[in-house]
Amino acid sequence: MAAEEDPSRRQFVRKLLLGATLAPLAMVRMNTSRAADLPLLSPDDPEAKKVKYIEDASSQKSATKGNTCATCALYEGAYKSAQGPCQLFPGKHVKAAGWCSAWAPQL
Repeated sequence: MAAEEDPSRRQFVRKLLLGATLAPLAMVRMNTSRAADLPLLSPDDPEAKKVKYIEDASSQKSATKGNTCATCALYEGAYKSAQGPCQLFPGKHVKAAGWCSAWAPQL
């Protein structure tokens, strides 16, 4: 009976490993749900104008073919998503098909 009341070291380690495994997964889910609520960046926003942000890269002469927000190193959106967060505009989403003068190649 005494062994059932006092958890063993193995049980403690199992629970610790389970908690250490599940904690990061819970944080990812929380961050993802918050990211979905971000507003879309307007090209008329003063920050967007500083870097010449546009929502459609094909309409910009300065943008090389294939250079879009989705292919930029600063873009943090999910693969093949229509929009996502950008490191330049914290708290806002940008269009994946967009472009700005701060475009950087992904490494």
